[in-house]
Amino acid sequence: MTGSVGLIADAWHTLSDSLSSVAVLIGLRASKKPPDKEHPYGHGRAELASTLLIGMVLTLIGVNFFRESIDRLINRESVVFGFWAKAITVISILAKEGLAQISFYAGRKNNSPSLRADGWHHRSDALSSIIILFGIFFGANFWWMDGVLGLIVSALILYASYDIIKIALGEIIGKSADEKTINEIRELVDSVLDREVHLHHVHMHIYGDHKELTCHIKLPPDMTLKKAHDIANHIEDQIRLQMNIEATIHMEPL
Repeated sequence: MTGSVGLIADAWHTLSDSLSSVAVLIGLRASKKPPDKEHPYGHGRAELASTLLIGMVLTLIGVNFFRESIDRLINRESVVFGFWAKAITVISILAKEGLAQISFYAGRKNNSPSLRADGWHHRSDALSSIIILFGIFFGANFWWMDGVLGLIVSALILYASYDIIKIALGEIIGKSADEKTINEIRELVDSVLDREVHLHHVHMHIYGDHKELTCHIKLPPDMTLKKAHDIANHIEDQIRLQMNIEATIHMEPL
């Protein structure tokens, strides 16, 4: 109705929420499939793939509307906003923030990075609509308001896509275990053994909900292989029971 590039960009941002939510559902469904011969560690990273897809869709949308907004400013095109532009924008802000809260809650409950990413997608959309609403009220006084609003929404979309892609790629490529988790593992090992094993070389591999841990321990060189194996097995069992992590331990002579 208004021909506003800012509102149209915001609408596409909203539509991308629906598309990305479908991608999340597909990823979550695939990630729950049990391990098989071709995928011995399960399908947990399918969820990360869907998260990456969300980021890529957002990037394309952001670049497209950035160019559109630049063209609008170059051509000095202005827009007249009416009552419906204001009313619909207010309603959309409330709806988007409600969806964000639902996604954040589901993400916390299920420890799902793609659901949290989807929540931030909704939240960024609500924030962009607030900026649009602010511009609508002042747009009548400045011909360049719509183009500037389009640039701001585009920047918000591109920032959201960068953050989502960075998180997903970090998990897919692999990253070191955080210091908090390593300290928890050390404390657990100390609590279940009566000897110091010098836990080191800790690596974590994350496949959605499934986590694999590899680490090294040091034991006396004259210890029997059976005794060393029993100690390693005991540590692996406790890490599995108390932290839900599958551990593989390499033993070295002290």
